[in-house]
Amino acid sequence: MALVSIDPSTGQKIQSYKEIPNIKVQEILNKVSLSQKNWSRSDLTFRQECLKEIVGVLKDSKREFSQLMTSEMGKPIIQAKGEIEKCILLCEYYYDNAPHFLRDQYIESDTHKYLVTIQPIGLVLGIMPWNFPFWQVFRFAIPTILAGNGAILKHASNVQGCAIAIESCFDKAGFPKNIFRNISISSKKVKKVIKDSRIAAVTITGSTPAGRSVAKTAGKYLKKTVLELGGSDPYLILDDADIDKAVNSCIDGRILNTGQSCISAKRIIATESVYGMVLEKLKSKLSVMIMGNPFDNVDIGPMISIEARNEVHDQVCRSRNAGASLILGGVIPKSNGGAYYPITLLSDVRPGMAAFDEEIFGPVFSLIMAKDEDHAVKLGNNTPFGLGAAVFTENLEKGENIARVMLDAGVCFVNDFVKSDPRLPFGGIKQSGYGRELSSYGMMEFVNIKTVAVHNG
Repeated sequence: MALVSIDPSTGQKIQSYKEIPNIKVQEILNKVSLSQKNWSRSDLTFRQECLKEIVGVLKDSKREFSQLMTSEMGKPIIQAKGEIEKCILLCEYYYDNAPHFLRDQYIESDTHKYLVTIQPIGLVLGIMPWNFPFWQVFRFAIPTILAGNGAILKHASNVQGCAIAIESCFDKAGFPKNIFRNISISSKKVKKVIKDSRIAAVTITGSTPAGRSVAKTAGKYLKKTVLELGGSDPYLILDDADIDKAVNSCIDGRILNTGQSCISAKRIIATESVYGMVLEKLKSKLSVMIMGNPFDNVDIGPMISIEARNEVHDQVCRSRNAGASLILGGVIPKSNGGAYYPITLLSDVRPGMAAFDEEIFGPVFSLIMAKDEDHAVKLGNNTPFGLGAAVFTENLEKGENIARVMLDAGVCFVNDFVKSDPRLPFGGIKQSGYGRELSSYGMMEFVNIKTVAVHNG
């Protein structure tokens, strides 16, 4: 079976990659397992030097990697460059902070010497998505490898060019050749890899059904998992919000990556007193945004595929049929084979509609009216997901309290759109998964926190 990269702006095949046979997968697992045993005993300063070198590789290849991303999955080129820059920031963050995160901790006692030490656990399998093809991989692989583990990447089938390029980054940076390896296999073969005794843990970023499947298999073999899954993030705009700031943040948080992000502003919930103003400002600002060739200076490019575009359009149509009002977009453009879908604005969205109940993974704005602040919070939490959320208010104390106590999500922002940051733990609750990536918390997911007690006699 071939893994095919398709240019979503034209529908034309870029390249076909041969799926590696099972015997090759076994060979790779053997090599990474052996390499990891030596790597786990290496000095942290050596690991840091390799990490420092990979920063140089990313800087030197930023233009090449950005173009590759844009070609394979349609990300606007400016955003692709930003993704590489974010990977660089992540590497620099862990270079500076890993010695602190991984240090031994001593606990005082009269009769014992107590020590808590951080040890690697072995090989970690990363099942990664196409929407942020470099960032998603780096944010799992860098802390995992720096902690002394080995990393196996099973990337999305349609971004194999990116997967191969990422593997080359680790080779060029001087990491041991088999400490990070990409395996070009289809999703059908992943279960067998998860079951393999050399795999100690699994992390997946993807859909909720995919996360359930991975967790089921890994759980059967008692393997640690981190699941970063879907989201339907609510953005609450309250009576006392700065409406321009709120609308701009909602737009920035929704059109990023053509709306194909798990932490996108998928449900904009405005209180009744500001609802009309929010609607008019959204309509005004969105109507002048540009959809087009992702290599040009555009706001959105194509979606990942015709199938994905059609699914989003179906959700829009079902929402309209249920009573939502179409303000902008909502029409599939005449196509040259590309997977384009215009920025779409729906108003009068309510629970029971696809635009409220389902995750729409595309450039669709769903505007919902709340009676008051309490109702806005209730609507925001009325979802099976719990990844991100945002609240807009000029009363910062109130905003912080709503974000801290009232919203059911793993990441809550006040007066800004939700984003991931190397310094901050990232992950969700409910059907958005469990576990954390990034910061010290992400590094601690795939380690053995070992207690050592020595009786001093």
